[in-house]
Amino acid sequence: MILSTNQLVADKLREMADILEVQHEDGYRIAAYRRAAKRLQELGLPVDEIARRNGLKGLMELPGIGRGIAAAIMEIVNSGGWSQLDRLSGTLDPAHLFQTVAGIGPSTAARIHDELHFDTLEQLEQAAQDGRLEGIHGVGHRRALAIKGALSERLGHRHFRPSSPTIAPAVSVLLDVDREYLEKVGQDALRKIAPKRFNPTNEAWLPVLHTRRGDWLFTVLFSNTQRAHELNKTRDWVVVYFHAEAEPEAQCTIVTETRGPLEGQRVIRGREGDCLAYYAEDNR
Repeated sequence: MILSTNQLVADKLREMADILEVQHEDGYRIAAYRRAAKRLQELGLPVDEIARRNGLKGLMELPGIGRGIAAAIMEIVNSGGWSQLDRLSGTLDPAHLFQTVAGIGPSTAARIHDELHFDTLEQLEQAAQDGRLEGIHGVGHRRALAIKGALSERLGHRHFRPSSPTIAPAVSVLLDVDREYLEKVGQDALRKIAPKRFNPTNEAWLPVLHTRRGDWLFTVLFSNTQRAHELNKTRDWVVVYFHAEAEPEAQCTIVTETRGPLEGQRVIRGREGDCLAYYAEDNR
């Protein structure tokens, strides 16, 4: 049992390292995943028991396991899968994943992904806590509470974690990452993956960028939501996933604004006011 559980997690960590290497991620993350995989195989204790008994904190107390890898282990132990790995291998289907949560049907799952651009259960849980989930048509307060409870049980939390604002990079940093991505896409300089969703011919069309700014790590892809395809925005809407070592992964979507004072500018959805201030300062 120890070997099978630890081997499952170690195999996924090594698979992530291999994918990042092919996609030209920096060597630090690649080495970290491989070290963690080796240590799990040498652990001699079942990692799933540590995760269920002591949670994220218990995993982070293991040698060589930081917050990001600990969160990955928790997800693998609780669900058997890992959203970040599925995303980078092109097999992620967030709508299908969300349907595995009690209270979420196919149409609601699709709306959650298309409107909030989430693709992990952790992000869905955060939205259930901070009220964003209630804003999805067909959810409402009572249903959001039921989904919150189902997620808490699914993710192994004894108590709901308090909502807290996500720490995010500055607007200037995010827009610079967006600029780098679009430039490299234009140069055909990025590896491409074949996403499972909306891709009947299995074409490798979706470019992936891994980059760093100081302590922040970024993974960048075009949006592959149903809405992006409907509006022909799959070469404009850019989804930026970011995290620092001490922070959970978060994301934002950057688009070309089509109206108002920011028309024609690249804008971070949800941070339009900050973008307006940034461009005003930049034009002085």
